[in-house]
Amino acid sequence: MIRTQQEWLVRKRDGRVAPFDISLIERAMANAFRAELNLAEAQPLDAEIEAEIKAMSAEAAEEVSNEASTDRGVDVEKVQDLVEMSLMKRGHYRVGRRYIVYRAEHAKMRALRGDVEVAAEEAEQPPTIHVTWEDGIRVPFDQDRVRTRLNEACKGLEDVCDIDELVADVMRSVYDGITSQEIYRAMILASRSRIERDPAYDTVTSRLMLMVIYNEALGEAPTKDARLEKLYRNQFEHYIIDGIMADRLSNDLRQFDLTKIAYALKPERDQLFKYLGLQAIYDRYLLHIEGRRIETPQYFWMRVAMGLAVNEGEQQEERAIEFYNVLSTFRFTSATPTLFNSATPHPQLSSCYLSTVQDDLEHIFKSISDNAKLSKWAGGLGNDWTNIRATNSHIHGTNGQSQGVIPFLKVVNDTAVAVNQGGKRKGAVCSYLETWHLDIEEFLDLRKNTGDDRRRTHDMHTANWIPDLFMKRVQENGEWTLFSPDDVRDLHDLYGAAFEKRYLEYEQAVREGDIKLHRRVSAVELWRKMLTRLFETGHPWITWKDPSNIRSPQDHRGVVHSSNLCTEILLNTSPDETAVCNLGSINLKAHTTRDGLNLELLEDTVRTAMRMLDNVIDINYYPTPEAKTSNQRHRPVGLGLMGFQDAVAIQGFSYASDEAVEFADRSMEAISYFAIMASSELAKERGTYSSYEGSKWDRGLLPIDTIDMLEEERGVPVDIDRSQSMDWKLVRQAVSRHGMRNSNCMAIAPTATISTIIGVTQSIEPSYKHLYVKSNLSGEFTQINIELVDELKALNLWDKDMLDAIKYYDGSLVAIDRIPEDIRMRYLTAFEVDPAWIIECAARRQKWIDMGESLNLYMQEPSGK
Repeated sequence: MIRTQQEWLVRKRDGRVAPFDISLIERAMANAFRAELNLAEAQPLDAEIEAEIKAMSAEAAEEVSNEASTDRGVDVEKVQDLVEMSLMKRGHYRVGRRYIVYRAEHAKMRALRGDVEVAAEEAEQPPTIHVTWEDGIRVPFDQDRVRTRLNEACKGLEDVCDIDELVADVMRSVYDGITSQEIYRAMILASRSRIERDPAYDTVTSRLMLMVIYNEALGEAPTKDARLEKLYRNQFEHYIIDGIMADRLSNDLRQFDLTKIAYALKPERDQLFKYLGLQAIYDRYLLHIEGRRIETPQYFWMRVAMGLAVNEGEQQEERAIEFYNVLSTFRFTSATPTLFNSATPHPQLSSCYLSTVQDDLEHIFKSISDNAKLSKWAGGLGNDWTNIRATNSHIHGTNGQSQGVIPFLKVVNDTAVAVNQGGKRKGAVCSYLETWHLDIEEFLDLRKNTGDDRRRTHDMHTANWIPDLFMKRVQENGEWTLFSPDDVRDLHDLYGAAFEKRYLEYEQAVREGDIKLHRRVSAVELWRKMLTRLFETGHPWITWKDPSNIRSPQDHRGVVHSSNLCTEILLNTSPDETAVCNLGSINLKAHTTRDGLNLELLEDTVRTAMRMLDNVIDINYYPTPEAKTSNQRHRPVGLGLMGFQDAVAIQGFSYASDEAVEFADRSMEAISYFAIMASSELAKERGTYSSYEGSKWDRGLLPIDTIDMLEEERGVPVDIDRSQSMDWKLVRQAVSRHGMRNSNCMAIAPTATISTIIGVTQSIEPSYKHLYVKSNLSGEFTQINIELVDELKALNLWDKDMLDAIKYYDGSLVAIDRIPEDIRMRYLTAFEVDPAWIIECAARRQKWIDMGESLNLYMQEPSGK
């Protein structure tokens, strides 16, 4: 007999049959929601939640309709199981757990009352496979939940993605007692293993990753956009308060209008992330409390923005939202330390620290101690060790002989290993030595895998600091004299013509017998050894002393003794000043269309970016007083770029082309123009930096003007195109009238991590390969060129055979005849682009930059040159 719902029956645990009452299901769900939301029993729930409860109750009723309409009725336990499943299917995991705990507690109470029949019923053999929640409760595994989540992740991509295949993959990983986190991990692994097959799986994987993040940070992973938006807004203040209470966020965030900030959040921008970017921020950037992430991607961007706007006074909400919009749309990204530490109790936001080490035991170990302090708070380090006396030089205090600089560098290496960057990435330091140092040849061998391991630094970067005179000797096939710094004390502080004059005087002193400790070597042989070690070990890197100093805006206040960890920062150092630079990078791809640069958008982005970078200086937590003194005195920032290869590809030409060279020139000119203008506008608003007087800016010299100075100092022409496309008179007038807020404005950093976060090509690099495996602290990830796949799809060329061919040729297209030649030429990999093109692009950029570029050259094999 078919019965209406009013006639349905439910069988109690003691066997009694009672009328089915759907309101009891609704009440149980409502109480679970109230418990999760910390509401009193009488407090009303949100209308949206009430509607959700009605829908879930109706679902549960529909499931039991057949049994409930019989004379026996449906078992009450089955009804409660269905309530659990309905909560879980719809993503209400925390509410579901509340309901499970409620059931478990009542089961214990029944057992204590001696309800033998019920206890026996609950002791029956459970289903074979269970899922274990964080609190230890086990619930039956439901394959439909997995399918539901995968359906949501594949929405709109069903014609490309095989959901049945994904479910089957996940089921192979399921076992009794599997955790909910492991189920999500299995779904993510199943999807990400197919990314090479079609980039659509990257979208699927990123959506699954977002579900993981939402479950941790928001308590559920809503399937509806409206619900997600509401949850984002409603939970934001809880996130701020929880973060402050757990000492993860700065108490300064309380001063913001959190409601206004919350309504500015754009949850849909989470969809801009590719999978690898989400995995990177999940593993290292999103704040967590005891392993549980408390941030979503948009909370993360807003935290960074609020941290940088905290000193903006009455405008702090407007500025925070302005900063957030630039960050969350991927137009500009602050450097990793800023992303790590903004709005935290220790806001160490600066990227680079440069120090010069004095020839004094106390200062040597102070510098190493400073390295540890700076690394602890995520700073990258560059140390100048040229002043340290060489091996076998005399030590006056002990009347002994020095062991040289190498043993100290071993200590530096081990310190970098011992003190990582805030527990989020490895400690990183680069040590510099000038080419005339007597220990230079042993320095070149520091990264070798053979030899005495006590004199090797496998975990420390090394770099040569090369004066122009050395390259002259190489060209002349001449000899080069190596000195101990304690015999030539002023040589390291000189550059250009003054250095050459003094160096020749010291060589004369050698000939006259006044300097005993020295060595004469072939300049060509030493240069060849530098290049050989560079090819064998990737080190030491090549950096140029004279142009770094001659073109420096701060030549009136000291000497650039070395560069930084990544060779793009060129700032003065001294015993009293540890140079600091605050970095961020423009995403060139976001400002480029088929027709070229969007200058209006770029100007807006650069102006906001420069304000953010300038704010870093005042907000920053300084681990050492020397760093604070330097940064607040000179206020240098380093605005760079990334996504250059992407921007070139958007316009339809190859990196190895005259068009790319011209674009490198014009894009950097625009960034330079807008950055200098923005710094001048900030000077008008906030005042010039304290050492401005006497600087090149003060003398009316812009970066483009310093090429003439370099040419004059060298005495040979500098062969570079000096054309301009913008009205630089306006910039000169602004600087003359208002001065500059920042001593330095531009530097192109490698952007290895932040380019991964926003899914663009690294810095100014060509594409490494079009299919490869990228390894980092998060694991190994297949990377495929999505734009290439889209182009091949449009030509009906993307299939398994094409994928296999690209694999066979190790990510290269050159030998694949199926692909039209114009596409193959546009998609050359880094090792296929002639280094001359990379150098020419870099030279065109450099004329506009007041610091340097971190530049890599790619060679498949030695050229023999």
